[in-house]
Amino acid sequence: MTASPATTASRLPATARIAAPAPNPPGARRWLALGVLALAQFLVVLDASIVNIALPVLGAQLGMDTVALAWVITAYVLAFGGLLLLGGRLGDRWGHRRVFLLGTAGFVAASALAGLSFTDGMLLTARALQGASAALLAPAALALLMRLFVDPADRSKALGVWGGVAGIGSAVGVLLGGVLTATLGWQSVFFINVPVGAVVLVVVPLLIVGDAPAERRRLDVPGAATIPGALVAAVGALSAVEQVGVFHVVTVGLAIAAAILGVAFVLIERRAAEPLIPLTVFRNRSLSVGNIVMLLIGAAMVSLFFALSVFMQAVLGYDALTAGLTQLPLAGALVVAAGIVPAVVGRFRLRATMIGSLVILAAGLVWLSFAPADAGFVTDILGPSILIGVGMGGAFVTTTQLAVDGVDDGESGLAGGLVNTSQQIGGALGLAVLGTLAALRTEAVLESGAAASEALTSGFSWLFVGAAGIALVAALVCGLALRNAGRSSTLSTAPVA
Repeated sequence: MTASPATTASRLPATARIAAPAPNPPGARRWLALGVLALAQFLVVLDASIVNIALPVLGAQLGMDTVALAWVITAYVLAFGGLLLLGGRLGDRWGHRRVFLLGTAGFVAASALAGLSFTDGMLLTARALQGASAALLAPAALALLMRLFVDPADRSKALGVWGGVAGIGSAVGVLLGGVLTATLGWQSVFFINVPVGAVVLVVVPLLIVGDAPAERRRLDVPGAATIPGALVAAVGALSAVEQVGVFHVVTVGLAIAAAILGVAFVLIERRAAEPLIPLTVFRNRSLSVGNIVMLLIGAAMVSLFFALSVFMQAVLGYDALTAGLTQLPLAGALVVAAGIVPAVVGRFRLRATMIGSLVILAAGLVWLSFAPADAGFVTDILGPSILIGVGMGGAFVTTTQLAVDGVDDGESGLAGGLVNTSQQIGGALGLAVLGTLAALRTEAVLESGAAASEALTSGFSWLFVGAAGIALVAALVCGLALRNAGRSSTLSTAPVA
């Protein structure tokens, strides 16, 4: 006979008891709460891409060279990706709503600091604080979503919205960055977070009841320190390849440091009484495959938006506003795709939808790689943009669903932290690798006597092809790993109303 919940709870130590789950808001209020959570997630993802188009203007006003400008993106992504796992665990320990509100408040404050920056050091510090705050906000928000939507069909729809927001934020960030930079100045790309974040801080406590901590555990401080250290060293090593060469002492030293810290992290997690990541969680095939695919998608996506914005301004001569507006078709295609993916999954199953989305994404990237130095928007960019948007929307939604499937409520913060960590780490590593590839190709073409525009175009072409290759690798991973995965290959097949 199965013990009742009360009997089970009475057998647990006092420090490990889980309080009864707080009641969920009824009906429409749950969906309104989802909208507010998704809005906060939108800001987090948006800030990884909205700055791209503002970089030339920002750099000119603050006196930042190309290397320093790259760190405006990297400082955010590294802090975000490196601290996400800790953020997820803090939500499990202290309550997800509490940590969500703390992260949102920090994000608003750091955004205001970034907009007020008058030196490069001040701006980079603010960007790192933004990333650290986002690392608290994002996994807690996803954990709250999982608690709000228990019914499988409703959860599938909610995760469809969530996955779509992640992709939409990246696409719209380029569009909105161009509009704001051209009309209100580069500071506005940061200030826009302040009123929106304030609304989230006011509305969330009214819609979502506070949740009790799911578990009482010591924080894995050594694990929390080694994973961001390994990430910083790895990105530094990859970036140094283009600057000083593969076998330079700096490159080799950073690579060795990254490897040592990575191994140390695994050893710490295996021996820790309360690990940051219980390695047994990766026995969940859905979670493991979902995170691998999300890492690859992040690598392709961040590189794409960085390169596309620079290509349009440096090669095609678009101003910030025009470059931003040209992203509207991509964003629109992504929104539409994200909206219909749950229905497509219900018909064709998750595995087929994931593979199809990734292949479409790769096709769009290859098509974009053929754009010449005098490319026309309608003839050379519009078609690839639509394909990329469709593929990215489908890939984000399905991968998010896969990565959180079968996770216990007590581990939902961890699952949210993992999937966001994978995306950000993938973005940091992908930009370092593909950016170096593009730079080396550009330098080689310049040395052959070609014009600067032709050399840049050739470099970006290699980057787009490299991103397409990454998307195809992700599709291959899905095809092989989910071939006999049983339930993991048929997730979210409930009919969509």
